[in-house]
Amino acid sequence: MSNQGNMNETQSNYDRTNDLKAFDEEKTGVKGVVDGGIEKVPSMFVRPLEDRSKDLGINAENISIPVIDLAQVGESDYQTAKIVKEIISASHKWGFFQVVNHGIPLKLLEKMIEGVRMFHEQDAEAKKQIYSRDFFTKNVSFLSNHDLYQSKAANWRDTFYFNALTGEVDPQELPQICKDVTLEYVDHMVKLVNNILMLLSMGLGLRPKHLEELDISKGWSLACHYYPTCPEPQLTLGTGGHADITFITILLQDQVGGLQVLHENQWVNVEPITGALIVNIGDALQIVSNDLLKSVYHRSTVNNVVPRISVPFFVQGRFSSKKIYGPIKELISEENPPLYREFSSEENLTRLFSNSLDDIGIHHFKLHS
Repeated sequence: MSNQGNMNETQSNYDRTNDLKAFDEEKTGVKGVVDGGIEKVPSMFVRPLEDRSKDLGINAENISIPVIDLAQVGESDYQTAKIVKEIISASHKWGFFQVVNHGIPLKLLEKMIEGVRMFHEQDAEAKKQIYSRDFFTKNVSFLSNHDLYQSKAANWRDTFYFNALTGEVDPQELPQICKDVTLEYVDHMVKLVNNILMLLSMGLGLRPKHLEELDISKGWSLACHYYPTCPEPQLTLGTGGHADITFITILLQDQVGGLQVLHENQWVNVEPITGALIVNIGDALQIVSNDLLKSVYHRSTVNNVVPRISVPFFVQGRFSSKKIYGPIKELISEENPPLYREFSSEENLTRLFSNSLDDIGIHHFKLHS
């Protein structure tokens, strides 16, 4: 694999393809590259100069995404209504918010982070056994960059995937090193997703169970991301700028930090809060809410000091479901006509896995008047 780093901005497609194939065939991910003792970022990870030169600034003011305390949900109609209002406001203005007192024990969150670390830092041969790019037949897989061959620059990130996109999952497929904590964590995630969907439904003026009854939480994927230390972090990203295709995403991140949200044309750092989880609205929920809730661009940076871990739980509905989604009829009227066409989870997921991460925007579903 080429190791010319930023010296080679104009490598040919042929060379790049060879580099990508060689990297893919190694099956050891970015960590394997780092463990090889590199001092420069290999060319395949270097963002094009024109992208880096157009990069938006980082917000220097002390602002961050809203933090919402869920402790008093259900205690009284007044308290619940207050929290619902906060969630709807954050979902419309930011598309992101952090939740505390969400009911998931801090010890479990810490064990989940540690389980992800143990998986990625184990012997490379163990990870190679489940290396695969076939998302739709494998519920458990390890890989680096699902859009490796489509993107302009590979991201500095390895991922262990566990998903229920096509049906029930077999717990026995999970690696022993993180099996128990992963299963416990997923159980908690599904419950939390449905609680947040309830609060969003209420905020949209729908029945509390309306969004949950779309059956979207039965189709989920857990991505356990590992971002190794990077010798030249200014040249690459952990995850390039994108909006999630999901209905909703819930993210657990370690205390290193690196997540940035695009807000008012600037990147805002999302500072880690011990015990908090980050919730963001995805494209699918923006569509069904007819733009009342917003799916927002975000990305993650890397650093040259310590590895970073993040664990997003993506809720996007079952790949195999025949259910068709579109703007909810209770939210549309003559004054507020539908802004988007209908879609299926299969179409949405197929689009994700056949395109570069930065080319999957919500514009594909816009109705043009």
